[in-house]
Amino acid sequence: MSDLGSSSGDGRGDGGHEVTVVERGAFAVARCTCGWKGPARRARDRARRDAATHPA
Repeated sequence: MSDLGSSSGDGRGDGGHEVTVVERGAFAVARCTCGWKGPARRARDRARRDAATHPA
């Protein structure tokens, strides 16, 4: 599993959310410290988009 970084800047929104994109095998998943998790994506850029659109 490898962390691909945060969605923007330091990854913190107004609510202190920290969103990262994590690789799990052939898939990438956007995850947040608030417990939110996006769908598993084969395309990393789609997972990054999910992270960027997560409401903070």
